[in-house]
Amino acid sequence: MATNSGDSGSGNLTFLDLVNACDNFRLPAYHRADVPASSPTQDTLVPWTLTQSLCSPVVGLLKPEIIDLLREEGDRSWVIPDPAGVPRSTYRVSFHPCYEKLCERWRDSGSIYQDIIGPKKWRNEMYPVYRNPFGVHRAHDPKGSDDSDDGNYAFEMERSACALFGVITYGVHMTIFQQANDSEMQIWVPTRSRTKQTWPGYLDNSVAGGIPSGMSAFESLVKEAAEEASIDIGITSKYARCAGSISYYRQTSAGWLQPEVEYVYDMKIPDDSDATLFQPRPADGEVESFDLLPLHVVISKMKQGLFKANCAVVLIDFLIRHGYLTPDNDPDFMEIITRIHGRFHYERW
Repeated sequence: MATNSGDSGSGNLTFLDLVNACDNFRLPAYHRADVPASSPTQDTLVPWTLTQSLCSPVVGLLKPEIIDLLREEGDRSWVIPDPAGVPRSTYRVSFHPCYEKLCERWRDSGSIYQDIIGPKKWRNEMYPVYRNPFGVHRAHDPKGSDDSDDGNYAFEMERSACALFGVITYGVHMTIFQQANDSEMQIWVPTRSRTKQTWPGYLDNSVAGGIPSGMSAFESLVKEAAEEASIDIGITSKYARCAGSISYYRQTSAGWLQPEVEYVYDMKIPDDSDATLFQPRPADGEVESFDLLPLHVVISKMKQGLFKANCAVVLIDFLIRHGYLTPDNDPDFMEIITRIHGRFHYERW
């Protein structure tokens, strides 16, 4: 169930409101309750596992309408038990990999979720899915004889389809900032292109993007910085610093689940360096413009709801780590810091 996301039009959002807008889903109390799986229950979610074994890891959560579509598939790649009399606590849907062709068929159908995976929404980018979302996430080598992460990599899937199957996705977000002596901090803030498929015209983090299959988190960051912000790979490789991660469980306005992990990076422009080397510039059409904004202006725009939802949360994490958001100046501090480092209720999947 989605939680209250606050009034995004008020212009006076709290930091907790911004967290609520991004981390807005909770598994219902009856999820996997020990009742027959055929019993009608609102918002029922069914575990998607690799096999029917009770030890098989859960890689996603499926809505009933997705399961109905899977039953119509004729290649028998999906194992969908008869729910009659099966306890919900052990009911699961599983498959053996031929997933890519399924998504392509739905894309080309002209009728199945065209607003999500139709030709105009298709990203043509594969995302990795892991057996253990909190395990090792080294890049998988598709040409290698063995999994590069000792078996945690499970398979890959089209980016645009991830929300349909409730899988966890991963990204990288970097904040580029400068602060000389005791002056106010300034942050490079991009405005997303108004032709973007998602969140057109919203403000974003300095550099951000999903982690594609076959690429590590840092490799993805360096790639995004070069392609999206025209920052030389040598600059990012030398000065970007991993500062942790955030995680949140988001439900879209259409009801699809998007549990996401974002690895966060900081890149401080050295006081004695040529600042133009760190200045982001539009490169690939993803960004309309970059602006160097004082911190108080960034916070004001956050509270006006002008940032893409997860980018506002990345900045909240940044404010906490740099001492601008503390237990003494925000009564919601503990709620905020625990909410932006969640586990998606994964133990209950």
